[in-house]
Amino acid sequence: MIVARYRHAGRIVTASSVGACVCLALLGGACGGGSSAPTSTSTSRIPGDYINEILALMQDQAIHRARINWTDFRARVTGAAQGAQTIPELYPAISLALGMLEDRHSFYVATSGSFVGNPGSPRCAAAPVAAPATPPDIGYVRIASFSSTAPNADRQFADEITRQIKSRDTPGLAGWIVDLRGNGGGNMWPMIAGIGPVLGEGIAGYFIPPVGAATEWGYLDGGAYSGGSVVVRTSQTYTLIRRAPRVAVLTDLAVASSGEAVGVAFRARPNTRSFGSPTCGLSTANQSLRLSDGATLFLTVSVMADRTRAPYGSSLAPDEPVSGDAEVVQRAIDWLRGEA
Repeated sequence: MIVARYRHAGRIVTASSVGACVCLALLGGACGGGSSAPTSTSTSRIPGDYINEILALMQDQAIHRARINWTDFRARVTGAAQGAQTIPELYPAISLALGMLEDRHSFYVATSGSFVGNPGSPRCAAAPVAAPATPPDIGYVRIASFSSTAPNADRQFADEITRQIKSRDTPGLAGWIVDLRGNGGGNMWPMIAGIGPVLGEGIAGYFIPPVGAATEWGYLDGGAYSGGSVVVRTSQTYTLIRRAPRVAVLTDLAVASSGEAVGVAFRARPNTRSFGSPTCGLSTANQSLRLSDGATLFLTVSVMADRTRAPYGSSLAPDEPVSGDAEVVQRAIDWLRGEA
């Protein structure tokens, strides 16, 4: 299951790095699970067959499949595909189909790197935020976006988060700030593995499909797991000096997809409170589906839920809305110290 975020929502672009912007995941291959994704068995690259291949996958697995009139859906998409002689000429029809799914998160990546975004995806951005100076009695860890297919890159990213934690972990901390601001997503699993010592062990969330059983995910012994399988593990397990600390989570509008997954992981956690502004609203999980020409359809198939199984699927509102970069940090510090 993939929880992926992309930067060119709703447009057809060429980006050879876009394939690295997804994660390794749950039911299938990316940011939300653990095993390899199912693949299409069709081998035809004829445009008419190719669009039917995509439509069949959407009808079978799309999160809102039960509420879609597939007769009308197919008619509109195949109509838009008429006259196409090559797969790139199908991109407008694919874009139409993605928008009609009404999940705001599904997208398509060709083998060339050409990218068809979702026309319904929210345009979420925020001004860059510098890491703040925090007092000695406050632990601070920043979790940025991460996407890479390089060998061991996911473990290295997780290790870097854990190194941040280890360097700030001292006796007598009032608590920790987990700063997600600006995290547009990518691969959630190194994020969960790295922040695990602060998050704590056990179930942190679920992926809930429209039909069938939910899949649990969380952190245990240095690793992020999904459905009972470890997806990413840090090089060494670290344990906080003071376990189960107070945690303040900072969010803004730029937090999306896998960034929102980390926010969900801290929801309903004891001694935890979030500050800032609402997130982008892509707290859903995508499945990576390989097509007959080697392209990938990233299809939204489930919603994220917190450890109590409360579902999301849209923006995460902070417990305390706070405007201003300095103001949100100070409010988090005050709360961690037990001040009103």
